[in-house]
Amino acid sequence: MKKFLLSTLLVAASLGAFAQSEVSYHGKKITEKGAIPAAQLPDKMANKTQMPAKIEGTVESVCKVKGCWMNVKTADNQVMRVSFRDYGFFVPKDIVGKTVVMEGTAETTTTPVDELRHYAKDAGKSKAEIEKITEPEKALSFVADGVIVKK
Repeated sequence: MKKFLLSTLLVAASLGAFAQSEVSYHGKKITEKGAIPAAQLPDKMANKTQMPAKIEGTVESVCKVKGCWMNVKTADNQVMRVSFRDYGFFVPKDIVGKTVVMEGTAETTTTPVDELRHYAKDAGKSKAEIEKITEPEKALSFVADGVIVKK
């Protein structure tokens, strides 16, 4: 009887662990419903400087220090920097290539040189690569309130 109970418990625990590994939630708990592909975001933004959005895309890179930002692919091999509202949560550092759904605010921003160099350092770029950054960058960015990482 003990072996049966132990076996049942182990099977239930492993099924529970498998079910939990399908997705992970970070920040505000959100759903996937209504998410648009990240490639469509530039067209949806048009001439707006910011707008609320729910986006689904592929992670291109993540902060290697603590997961405090990520880059998500958009249209034409471009990437969008994603930060997290009020630095309130982080994402796992091993999610490059994974699909994410995020809800928050899309913005057109200009990132200063010192901040671009900081991001390059966090991404593990070489000193020579970091020194090549000499111009501010105007780009689409995203401030996420919540992120779903699909496994």
